[in-house]
Amino acid sequence: MIHSRPRAAARYGAALAAVLMALAGCSSGAAGLRSTSAAATSAPVPPQDPLTWSACGKDLECTTIKVPQEYTKPDGAQIPLAVMRHRATDPGQRIGSLIFNPGGPGASATETLRNLPKMAGTPGAFSPAVLAKFDIIAMDPRGVGESQAVRCLTDKQRAVAAGNDFDPSIPGGKPLPRLLADAAAFTDGCAEHQSKKFLASLSTDNVARDIDQVRSALGDDKITYYGLSYGTVVGSMYATLFPHRVRQMVLDAPVDTNQWFGNSLPFQNDVAVASERTLNAWFKTCRAEGAAVCPFGAGDPEAAFDTLIDTLEAKPLKIAPAEGNATPGGEIDGAKALEAARALAGDQNAWPLLTSALLAAQKGNGAPLYTMWSSVTVSPFPVPTETFETHTAVRCADWHTPSGITAHKAAATKATTEAKRIGTRAAYSALNCARWPAPNKDRFTKPLTGAGAPPTLVVGGRLDPVTPHQWAENMTRTLDSAVLLTREGVGHGSYGINTCVNKAVDAALVGGTHPADGTVCETDTPATTRPFVPASR
Repeated sequence: MIHSRPRAAARYGAALAAVLMALAGCSSGAAGLRSTSAAATSAPVPPQDPLTWSACGKDLECTTIKVPQEYTKPDGAQIPLAVMRHRATDPGQRIGSLIFNPGGPGASATETLRNLPKMAGTPGAFSPAVLAKFDIIAMDPRGVGESQAVRCLTDKQRAVAAGNDFDPSIPGGKPLPRLLADAAAFTDGCAEHQSKKFLASLSTDNVARDIDQVRSALGDDKITYYGLSYGTVVGSMYATLFPHRVRQMVLDAPVDTNQWFGNSLPFQNDVAVASERTLNAWFKTCRAEGAAVCPFGAGDPEAAFDTLIDTLEAKPLKIAPAEGNATPGGEIDGAKALEAARALAGDQNAWPLLTSALLAAQKGNGAPLYTMWSSVTVSPFPVPTETFETHTAVRCADWHTPSGITAHKAAATKATTEAKRIGTRAAYSALNCARWPAPNKDRFTKPLTGAGAPPTLVVGGRLDPVTPHQWAENMTRTLDSAVLLTREGVGHGSYGINTCVNKAVDAALVGGTHPADGTVCETDTPATTRPFVPASR
């Protein structure tokens, strides 16, 4: 049944890597004072010439397309965008092109497509049926990946930032004066490494227009679209700007687009609370299993966890370099341990890894936690890495963040009250965008309703650590025509990890058929010490 709504007023290694990439999805803030008018009307853009492809890997072809930096000035500065194609494996059954965005903002679509053979069983992994019938098209959005990735820090600054001690006892991880100084250095660096006009152009409405330029160059009348996390914002925007160009659309782990383009501080709070819930779900499962199955904490995992974090913060464990220097040495303190636990708790596949790493740290071996921490440098909250620079820039072009520090102080207090462990990572995390040097004066602010597009399948996880389930409900209400499919359990992204969801998404992408609105897909009960097996029903 299609549920139509009136327009709103307003596999551990690979699996963990894919989920953590997606966890970059909903992070810190946007520009300070700026216009709240709807985006300026685009001027007519000449049709794109057909693309010229070159082989760039097994079953892959690559090309570059140039698009206007500002669509109000189509004859002005141009931006080169990297595009990759994986041809339909059954050309005789080919339906058309499927364009996808893996999230972030900041996750490279071309890199994701290149790693497709390694992604089986991970969020966003396309099924053989979809690969057979569609050319899969990856476009690195402007400012991301091979499409002129945003640069804000020098190599030396990145190294220093990555090694910083984030004291979890202080909201935001550092004293406020230090946080303000870091934000100034970051935003000044962004303005030094690329033009402010380029930074201001990185908005989602421009990304949607870029996708339509790719569609034009492909020679397709309509596209099929799959978006994960932030990719759901891109999809909703495309369906709103170009509803007649949508064949079918699936939005997985959706963002509440009304919040995305609103005040970023409540948005950040929602993310912190969602992440806290998944850590609490691990605690609850450990307690329920009992000490014989989950020995961490001997029946009281919360108290043992807090004690371990405090102990590591007071006296970090030294980590010797791995044999052959595959993993450099370092130390694991309480802040790093908390960050690793946050990421691992948000993926049911990784719960046994979290349990074993915590037990090892209790016994003085911090290497497992340190290894996990080093693999989660892409975070919903500020861990300064190359990807963090790109996704901050995109968010800053979209979001509205208060410029006054009073609002940030109040938001920090709220975050640490409602998410006492994870809230410390959200507090003050929008400061970069509060002082962003390139405000987007014609940002798009209308509700993303997708009016006129075919019904959309929205897929939300019950305990998603980044995009809470109420965001999926809100997106379904905002879209003019959509159905909501819910996956029980913990995790960010559902397609590729749950057979029930896989069948529904494949049916939507291939045949345009949807489950009844409100359908729920069950998942196997997670465990803290045995490998998690994705649901087969």
